[in-house]
Amino acid sequence: MKNIWTIAKREYDNYFNGPLAFVVMLAILLPMGIYFSLILFYTSQQAFFGGGGAPDIQPINGLFVFLMVFLAPALTMRLLSDEARMGTLELLLTSPVRDSELVIGKWLGAMLFVLTLLGITLVYPIVLNNFVDPGIDWLVVLSSYIGLILICGTMLALGVGISAIFTNQFAAFFVTLGLLFFLYFMIGLPAGLLPQSGEVFNYLSIQNPFDQMNAGTMTLGGIVYYLSLISLGLFIGTTAIEIRRWR
Repeated sequence: MKNIWTIAKREYDNYFNGPLAFVVMLAILLPMGIYFSLILFYTSQQAFFGGGGAPDIQPINGLFVFLMVFLAPALTMRLLSDEARMGTLELLLTSPVRDSELVIGKWLGAMLFVLTLLGITLVYPIVLNNFVDPGIDWLVVLSSYIGLILICGTMLALGVGISAIFTNQFAAFFVTLGLLFFLYFMIGLPAGLLPQSGEVFNYLSIQNPFDQMNAGTMTLGGIVYYLSLISLGLFIGTTAIEIRRWR
């Protein structure tokens, strides 16, 4: 556990040693801030004219996930592929660190960065709670943020697994982007064309379980699905590192 935390802390610090962390933070927080302001403006205008409903956190968190589809590959593309390209991976493999500890530590470092972003976005439900009388449903907010943590952890785990396969970080970026785009946008499309067996495709979409959690409905199937994909991504990464070790 100590090795995992050491690697995670190093990777977390590395994000802020270059421009990547600030670019990703800007790319997420700026659109979310603008979108949140528009929601408040639209809701206030509707209330002024005597109509409209109360604003909630669902569209804001939905935007966060949408942006992460495109930004998670940027956060994970260099984690292991860059180590292999620069030759530092061989040094890590000769150190007393297990392959699984290396992969989990890299994933945890990226996850800590995303958790930092999620911590900043807590300002939105706090503001909404003061905007709405008698206040927002915090159980829905809790469910939504658990969904955010699970789906972001899934995206990062798959990205780390792909990063371990490639030595070129740009190849890792585009393959991860293609996979996440497929799992989020494309895999559920056949559900409308195959009414008899379409639910299978809906279940495989990483979007649908989050949509349920974002609405306040947590299901065991959705949690298990995300945890299974996280385990799969970390397993792929560990296996790829083991193959490199024995080459």
